[in-house]
Amino acid sequence: MINPVSFLKEKFSPITVYALVGESGTGKSFRSKLLAEEYSINAIIDDGLLIQDDKILAGRTAKKEKTYMGAVRAALFDDKDHRDEVARVLKTAHIKKLLIIGTSEKMVSKIAMRLQIPQPSKIINIKDIATDEEIQKAIKSRQVEGKHVIPVPSIEIKKSYPQIFSNSMHDFFQGKKFFKKKTQGDKMLEKSIVKTEFSKKGRLEISEAALTQMVMHCVAEAEPDIVIKKIVIKTNAHGYRLIITLDIPFGTQLTGKIHKLQQYIIDKIESYTGILIEEVSIIIDKITKR
Repeated sequence: MINPVSFLKEKFSPITVYALVGESGTGKSFRSKLLAEEYSINAIIDDGLLIQDDKILAGRTAKKEKTYMGAVRAALFDDKDHRDEVARVLKTAHIKKLLIIGTSEKMVSKIAMRLQIPQPSKIINIKDIATDEEIQKAIKSRQVEGKHVIPVPSIEIKKSYPQIFSNSMHDFFQGKKFFKKKTQGDKMLEKSIVKTEFSKKGRLEISEAALTQMVMHCVAEAEPDIVIKKIVIKTNAHGYRLIITLDIPFGTQLTGKIHKLQQYIIDKIESYTGILIEEVSIIIDKITKR
C-alpha cells in the first residue's frame, strides 16, 4: 500500500539542481550528456532550452538569435514569456534532477532564480571533466568553424530549428570517456551541430564609454547626492566587473544605501543590455558636507 505522505513528499519534492560552468566555446554542451549520465540527471537547461530525455520540452534556443546580444538575453531567459513558459513546464514535468549549463556561477544562479528553482547544490567546472587539449579543440571548433552543439538528437533540431541545423554527431561512452567507435557495453549519445547567425557576424560588446555613461546615469537616478570620482571597468569571458570610486554626503547610511546602489546598477545594466555584471565594487574616497 502506498503511503500518502511519502507519495506527496516524492511528488512535490524540489528539484535537485546541478550546474556545469566554463567559458564560451569550451565544450560544455558537448560534455553535458556524459555528466548527466554520471549523476543520473535526465533534464538539462542549455542556452534557453529545457531538454529532457533527448526531447525539447520548452523554451527557445539562443543559437537561433541573429545577434550575440540577443543570444545572451535568450540564454539568461531575459524575456518574461520565455522564462514563464519554461518555469511552468518545470513545475509540471516532475523533474527530479536538472543540469544548468552556463559560462559562470553567477549566470547559472541567475537562471535558477528566474526559473523559480533552487540554486545549484553542486557546480562542476568544464576543466574538471575535460582535458586542456579537449578544451582547446572545442575552442578551435567554435572560433574557426563556427560550430555550436545542442545536446539533443538531430530529429529534434530538424523539427524545431531546421534553419540552423548543420550536422549530427554520434559518440559512444563507457564510464566517463567518449569513443568514436562502439565496443561492447557502450551507450550511444547523439548531439546536433548547428551554425548560428550571430557567430557569422561576430560578437557584440559594450564599449567602456557606453558602460561608463550607463553607470553614471544609474547613480544619478538612484542617489543624486553622490558624486562619482572614478569608474574602472574590467572584462573577462564571463562578464564585466565595475570598480566605482565615490564621494558621499555626511550622514549617508553606508551599509543600506551602498548595497542598494550596487544592486540597482547591476539590475538596470543587465536588464537594458543582457550582459552579465560579475561584480560592482564601491570605494568611498571622501565623506563631504551637504
